[in-house]
Amino acid sequence: MISLGVTGCAGNEERETPYVERPVGELYTVAARKLDAGAYIPAALLFEEVERQHPYSQWARRAMLMSAFAYYQGNEYEDALSSLDRYIALHPGGAGAPYAHYLKALCWYERIHDVGRDQGATKQAVAALTEVVRRFPETDYARDAQYKLDMTQDHLAGKEMEVGRWYLRNGNLLAAINRFKTVVDDYETTAHTAEALYRLTEAYLLMGVTDEAFRNAAVLGHNYPGSEWYKKAYETMSKKEGVPMQLPPRAKLERGDTPQRG
Repeated sequence: MISLGVTGCAGNEERETPYVERPVGELYTVAARKLDAGAYIPAALLFEEVERQHPYSQWARRAMLMSAFAYYQGNEYEDALSSLDRYIALHPGGAGAPYAHYLKALCWYERIHDVGRDQGATKQAVAALTEVVRRFPETDYARDAQYKLDMTQDHLAGKEMEVGRWYLRNGNLLAAINRFKTVVDDYETTAHTAEALYRLTEAYLLMGVTDEAFRNAAVLGHNYPGSEWYKKAYETMSKKEGVPMQLPPRAKLERGDTPQRG
């Protein structure tokens, strides 16, 4: 037997996992045991070695996915993505393709930052999750991807709202309006839409553009008649000098009444 060393770069750190060259079945089994034991990076490197030493065996394709999974488990997402992209390129119609696309989406999804930070990973997650839903609509992967996709859309809308509120507080009304419009136009199914319509009403009133303020308040009242944001819109407009107490017909709000959907 020949003693070799498997060397790989993960997370900018060189890791070396010694192993003894063995038949493909034994090598795969050792890798699987290391994975079960939580030794994710050594396991990933050994799975890669299965593929490298035995590229035409029945184990090679499976080992490629397992190395990606081991890197993913070890939070080495870039290494996992590299393995997954290679698998997808070589086996686009293989039985493991739905899982490969799903795991690729998870590698982005699990790196989504809070709304106060850059949302590059969030946008990548949206693209990858959308691909899972589009390509494999009848799978469990697609159902979970759709749930996560809804969460990422809400996250991106939250980022737009945070930036829009900052602009509004600092008097940059046009920039604020653009951010709130993005939420209404691109993320209308999220939990942020009602507030975005209220903030548009507020911003347009501050600019003195009462027609647009009325229009957004009307949309708000039509779609979210019982929300706190519609009540705030009514109060805000009522306090504005020169603005009639009643909103346009579709958003009319009498005290104690609920506006009717048009």
